[in-house]
Formats: sequence, structure tokens, C-alpha cells
Amino acid sequence: MAPDNAKLAAFPVFVRVEGRAVVIVGNGAEALAKARLLGQSSAEITIVADAPEAALADWAAANGARLIAAPYTSRYIEKAVLVFAATDDEAQDRAIVADARARNISVNAVDRPALCDFYTPALVNRAPLAIAIGTEGAGPVLAQMVRARIDQMLSPSLGALAHLATQYRDAVERLVPKGLPRRRFWKTFFTGETARATERGDLAAARRSASALLASGSDLPGHIALVGAGPGAEDLLTLRAQRLMMEADVIVHDALVPEAVIAVGRRDAERIGVGKRKGCHSKSQAEINDLLVELGRAGKRVVRLKSGDPLIFGRAGEEMAALREAGISYEVVPGVTAAFAAAADFELPLTLRGIASSIVFTTGHDLKGRTLPDWASLAVSGATIAVYMGRSVAADVSRRLMEAGMSPDTAVAVVENASLDGKRLLHGTLADLPALAERHELTGPVMTLIGDAVAGANFERSQALAARKHQLERA
Repeated sequence: MAPDNAKLAAFPVFVRVEGRAVVIVGNGAEALAKARLLGQSSAEITIVADAPEAALADWAAANGARLIAAPYTSRYIEKAVLVFAATDDEAQDRAIVADARARNISVNAVDRPALCDFYTPALVNRAPLAIAIGTEGAGPVLAQMVRARIDQMLSPSLGALAHLATQYRDAVERLVPKGLPRRRFWKTFFTGETARATERGDLAAARRSASALLASGSDLPGHIALVGAGPGAEDLLTLRAQRLMMEADVIVHDALVPEAVIAVGRRDAERIGVGKRKGCHSKSQAEINDLLVELGRAGKRVVRLKSGDPLIFGRAGEEMAALREAGISYEVVPGVTAAFAAAADFELPLTLRGIASSIVFTTGHDLKGRTLPDWASLAVSGATIAVYMGRSVAADVSRRLMEAGMSPDTAVAVVENASLDGKRLLHGTLADLPALAERHELTGPVMTLIGDAVAGANFERSQALAARKHQLERA
């Protein structure tokens, strides 16, 4: 293991190559790989290849590179700023390296770290923004793995946003004071409405937003993101949710959102718990609405973190209405809802050709009243029913659905803490479902799936619902 104070053997720098010569010597795949990498820059690329493979020659023709179809001699690198030896012949690579060093030109010998003056990184390209990942030649595959993860995290529009920033830099230096005001301006520029408009591809709106931001001075607007936290597992957050949490000044979260998910956000972000759980309401919905409006008016970037998906039993409609009325900017970021996570835990198809072609999302409390909900006829006709928060009313759910005509033998799957390592899976039939109310050990959120398609689940890791019922009867 490397010590905590381990030092880099290669210091990362960015070399200016615009309009300057870069020479690649080689005929095959190694030379083509370097050409493609350098093709992301504005360098003048020369390829020296006495027997170029067809793919290399085609690439050179398609990308405006100069191809010298002749044996290598040192005169071809005289004016180069960088040289790549990619001949797949160690003796020839050594000769090219010696020629370059004799002329004080930095040289890279492909797959020969000991001969390299510099290493080519794995590159995340959001020009003019670039992120380079290197391992000093020790682990190119590792560098590519890291590159892939970073590439997923960064919006594809980031390059356009960075380019737009260059157009405002002079004006910002003239009009926005140095220090905190300028830092706050750029933070809002790169994370606020200008960034969101750029991500939508609306560059005209992005420019209007940037100009308005410049004119607003210190009175910067706030923004609220209603974000789906998913069913509990932190790696089920969307990439957009993760980005917004890293940019947030304040995270307003529900009680059901696990600490591991909240911890994905910025460490210095203020955290406000507003969770409502059965028997424990810390804030009313009206108070939550007022809090979001207050934070938005204070210029805060807020993530309103909701369990599952914000638009499924998340009361997001009331919060959006309050924000619209107050003129606060907001957006909605979907999340993985508990029904999907529970189905995945059971390897259960929510729709199944010829058996179930529709899904109903409901809460168990919908079936407590005397009037049967309109969707009950869909359930009887074969739809899969996803019942949220239904443990305590399981007997009502079972009775009302059977009264509506659903067979007592209809398959049922129950998941506590869907998606988490500590999840519990139970299975049975609609007639068994009342036993769920006696499962007092189930303290986490419970998801119940009912329907003919449920019979196609994998029940190998689940426990029978009826087992507890029979135990209680014997007792």
C-alpha cells in the first residue's frame, strides 16, 4: 500500500497544441488509438507510416491528418511539440525516443512506460473543459474505468456551458467585485438556470439567464429541486440527483430517506429533516411549503429529497403549487419508486404478456372506505396492484378486493425495505394477506404487490405469509 504522503512520479500538465505539430510514428492499432485521442485536440497531426493499415489511412483521410507513407527518419519530427512512438518494435521505438530527446522534444513510447517522458491520460472531453486521468502507465484499464465513471457524472452540456462562461468573463471582472460576490456569481452560473437552459439545449435562454444574473448583482435567485431519493439504496440515485445533491446549499429530506442517501450530498450542506411517518409528523405540509419558499427567496439552492419518486404519493403537487405561486424556480428529478424496487427484489414482472398489461399504484387506505375505488375493476381484470404503506390495513385490502371479485388464490408478494441489504421478502395469496398485519417485526416501509403476474416471481428467498398465520392459530 502506498504511504499517505506518496508523491507523483509524473506531474499532470496540459500542453498547448493548437496549430502545432504532433507526430505519430506507426502503422497499426497503437498509432490509430493515439491519433483518435489527439484528434480531440486542434493539433496538426502527422502520421509517419511506411505500411499504414487501412483503418489508419482511412482515419487520416477523414480527419485531415497528414500521412507520410515512408520509412521513419528523424527529419519528420524536427518541428514537433510532441512525438509518439507506436511502431510495436522496441528497437525502433527506442531510436525514435533517442531522436526526440536529442531535439528536446517530449516523447511517448506506447506501452513502454520506462521510455516515456510523458503519459497519455484517459480523457473526459467537455471542451474547453478537460479532465485527464493517469496512472503513470501502471494501470491504463483502471484509468479507463475511472474515466467512465466521471463521464457519467458530468452533463454532456458542460462544454457548451464552459464556452459560454468565457464570453462573460470580461464583463464579470468589470462588474462583479472580487471575492465572495464573484465566487457566488460563478457558482450560480454553473449550477443555476443558465446551466439548466444549456442542458436543455436552449442557448438563447442560457444567455438571457446569464445576462439577468449579471444584472442582478448580489440578489441571486434560489432554486428548488424536487428529487426522488429512490427506495433506499444509495446507488439507485440517478446521476442528475447526485449532481444536484453535490451542488445544494440545503437538503430538505423526508424521514424515510436513509442517512446513506443523504450523505451523497455536499458535506457542508445544511440538512433539514421534515419527515412525516405514521404517528410522528415533524412538520405539516403547509410548513414544508413555507420553508421551501423561504429558502428559495433567500437565494439557496435546495434539494427537496423525497423517498422513491416525488410524483408518486410524495405530495410534490402541493409543493410545486406553492413554489409557482411564490415565483420560485424549481425542477423535478424522477426517482426509482418502491414498486419497481420491490419487483426487482422478487425478480417479478409487473407486466406479463397475455396476463397483465397494466399497473395500479395505490395506498392501502384507498380500500378502507365503503366506496370501492374506480381502479378496483382494473385489478379484477388482471392489472398488477402495487400497494404502498399497506401493512396495517392488509385485512381491509384483502377483503375488499375479494368482495370485488378477485380470486382468493391471487398471488401476493411483500417486501420490507425494498432494495436494501436488510430487506425481507414474504409471499402468499390474497387470502393470506391479512396475516401481514400481525407481522409486527416489519418496522420498515412495506410494499405489497398483488396480481396474476406476481405468480411469475422468484420465491426462493422469501418466506410464506401463511406460516405466521398458522403458527398463531396453533398458539
